[in-house]
Amino acid sequence: MFESGVMSKILIVEDEAIIRSALRKLLERNKYIVNEAASIKEATTKFTLTDHNLIISDLRLPGAPGTDLIKLAGDIPVLIMTSYASLRSAVDSMRMGAVDYIAKPFDHDEMIAAVKRVIGKANDAARLNKKSKTTSHAVAGMIGNSPVMKDLYNRIHKVAPTTATVLIHGETGTGKELVAKALHEESKRSTKPMISVNCAAIPDTLIESELFGHEKGAFTGAASTREGLVAAADGGTLFLDEIGELPLEAQARLLRVLQEGEVRPIGSVESRKVDVRLVAATHRDLRRLSEEGKFRHDLYYRINVLQLSLPALRERGKDIIAIAESLLEKFCSQLKRPPLKLSPEAVQAITTYTWPGNVREMENAIQRAVILCEDDKEISHDLLAIDLDLVRIDIDNDQADNLKPSHMIINNNIDPAEDLSLEDYFQRFVLEHQDTMSETELARKLGVSRKCLWERRQRLGIPRKKSTLAAIK
Repeated sequence: MFESGVMSKILIVEDEAIIRSALRKLLERNKYIVNEAASIKEATTKFTLTDHNLIISDLRLPGAPGTDLIKLAGDIPVLIMTSYASLRSAVDSMRMGAVDYIAKPFDHDEMIAAVKRVIGKANDAARLNKKSKTTSHAVAGMIGNSPVMKDLYNRIHKVAPTTATVLIHGETGTGKELVAKALHEESKRSTKPMISVNCAAIPDTLIESELFGHEKGAFTGAASTREGLVAAADGGTLFLDEIGELPLEAQARLLRVLQEGEVRPIGSVESRKVDVRLVAATHRDLRRLSEEGKFRHDLYYRINVLQLSLPALRERGKDIIAIAESLLEKFCSQLKRPPLKLSPEAVQAITTYTWPGNVREMENAIQRAVILCEDDKEISHDLLAIDLDLVRIDIDNDQADNLKPSHMIINNNIDPAEDLSLEDYFQRFVLEHQDTMSETELARKLGVSRKCLWERRQRLGIPRKKSTLAAIK
């Protein structure tokens, strides 16, 4: 792998000269060093595969399929190009180890974005592997081997044996409680209790009593003395989920627990010594909340000793498929259904969707699909109830960078000997088929949304064909 700051070298393996030439020119315009070959045999004979930062290969090649390069290239990422009609094979290629796939004909910006994303992730992974002297092993209950997850596993293993307070930050549904459990189970406190508290689920009027306990008669309704959850965690771990929702009064009491190692129940004049390790979690920006006076500065700095950041599901690459298939197996077993598979269209939807609710949202979608599925073989994408068009319209620019490219088919009726650019393929397909296909059918064949098709028409100056009904009127 090349060091950062050095121009990246890319090998194109594509048997169609027009596509190979257009892709080479596109990459060279974007400052990449490019080699090209028409087959795997030519690629391995003329070049050393490991001298490249990325290999872009067509799925169907003369002699041997492009997926054969995955093993031959070792740690070098392989990006597979395919047509929409070969979507099932593209999904299989990812299971075999391809870093990603992109459909032909592709938009130039989408290809460059994919190349930058793949090379960037590969360089990050190389730096992580270089920095880590030990091989990471997964955490119980967590699925994934992407570079960001391996880095998270390593941090958990390092942090868990200590007594330091840990702040877990991540979007909703990313698995913050799983990380907290792993920290407890890998610590010296694993034989003691782990008490989990969702601060957002307890009313403000009750949270102090729940956490710190109360004496009989301390307030209306306190009919008996009650030990708080902090005291119940003595010797073990206290996990406070959504700590950003904790009222300021309760924050002050919690600070005393951390600073003095003691808790005083409401209505009591005596304090009790406790030995708890605090693990807190939030999806909110506690620094900003503290600047706004909604979270105590001193408590923020006290709990932010070690921070673990959980990646969003959309940032986890091939982990997405592994998680989806694991959930599918789980719910088929629970609901006593025969083993089901995800259809290629369902896999495409799953890997393209941004999952704002992360693993929790995916879990709900898979469970719903298994319940509603009337087929005994496959889960179709419509059962997932994922509205990709709405997501693509509403996401911001940062999220858009994490989306996979739109999937379109190549028009096999076009003569590859013609001097056409890649965008010419799109234009020719639309012009040749708009008389016989509706806009919905065109978009489906090209693997894009109707909105995307309309935008491409505007950009390429392709007017919509008036319908026969309109012509009659």
